[in-house]
Amino acid sequence: MLTVLRNSWALLLGMMLLMIGNGVQGTLLGVRGAIEGFSTNQMAYVMSAYFLGFLFGSRMTPNMIRRVGHVRVFAALGSMISAVLVAYAAAPDWVAWVIMRVVIGFSFSGVYITAESWLNNASTNETRGQALSLYMMMQMLGIVSSQALLNLGDPSGYFLFVLPSILVSLAFTPILLSVAQAPAFELTKPLNFVSLYRTSPLGCVGIFILGGVFSAQFGMASVWGSSVGLSVRDLSIFIAGIYLGGLVAQYPIGWMSDRMDRRRLVLALSALGAAATVIPFVVEVNFVALVLVGAVMGGVSNPLYSLLLAYTNDFLEPSDMAAASAGLIFINGLGAIGGPILTGWIMSHFGPDGFFLFIAVLFALLAAYAAWRMTRRAAPSVEHTGAYRPLAPTASAVAIEAAIEARAEPVRHDGQE
Repeated sequence: MLTVLRNSWALLLGMMLLMIGNGVQGTLLGVRGAIEGFSTNQMAYVMSAYFLGFLFGSRMTPNMIRRVGHVRVFAALGSMISAVLVAYAAAPDWVAWVIMRVVIGFSFSGVYITAESWLNNASTNETRGQALSLYMMMQMLGIVSSQALLNLGDPSGYFLFVLPSILVSLAFTPILLSVAQAPAFELTKPLNFVSLYRTSPLGCVGIFILGGVFSAQFGMASVWGSSVGLSVRDLSIFIAGIYLGGLVAQYPIGWMSDRMDRRRLVLALSALGAAATVIPFVVEVNFVALVLVGAVMGGVSNPLYSLLLAYTNDFLEPSDMAAASAGLIFINGLGAIGGPILTGWIMSHFGPDGFFLFIAVLFALLAAYAAWRMTRRAAPSVEHTGAYRPLAPTASAVAIEAAIEARAEPVRHDGQE
């Protein structure tokens, strides 16, 4: 672990600062949009645009890196992120925000790919798993910490937009000035979608559904909070609870997934998520209960992503895993684009708490599909399944390929891996 920190501290620190900036803008826009009088549907398009840009970035960044190199791509995308964060306040128009969200989603996707290439290059086979765990923890800590910064200023002013811009600019300084050499870049092409679906229908459908869950959480939670009149303080606590739940639940769920039929765990977690998230829609709950619902929601959705990736890989040869993961990332991105738009439509028809209804329906659909798939074929033997590796939904194909390399051996169930 100390070796990983010594070799990658600049990258890990930079990524944490980046996630702080990203977390601030994701929540702040929902609050500022309400102040500017934007409708729920308008804000839904704003939030959806980020995931459209993210999907484009995941496809286009590899070619950009091959053409001009890591450092130039990294610096250029970082400059765009910093500029857009300030431009939000300078142009408070929802159409302008849609365009800027496409740009910033594209830029963050490219930054993740570039940074994860560096991290993978700086790691050895022995340290790659530790490096990925530290990387995910720094991302989560960054986005949780970002919620506290929302209480440092007035969302109707400029300061809260300038602050993340400064943090993002500072994030690139230790990375670009570090002595780490930019790696040679190779990225596997996605597996054919038909072949991928035939290999794991549950993996494909589940990852698509989770795309909608993640984008609703990340994009529309602040819109919901502003609609129901939560203070900035309470909204920041609620959103921090979502990400803390995801961080805390990864490891116990990962431990269970290596020791049982993963479809049963997908079913149980999805059913739990559906039961928890429908509660605020059907009954009035206090703020503490809302935070607990948020923690359960995050504690279910984040591990489910890693769980479905691991389950899909159980049916693949090692040589096909990277290509399959790249395909699943694309499927997740397609689901994410529609999540905020559908959430906005449901909120406009059923009230603000339609935010919870939408996520509950998605979890219920995933639970039902997992139950049906359990009747279609037998589960792979637990002794021959690969190890679960916690991964954030923002992880690029580079990080997933690194996780596949780190989990090369099947799990031993005598308490060791």
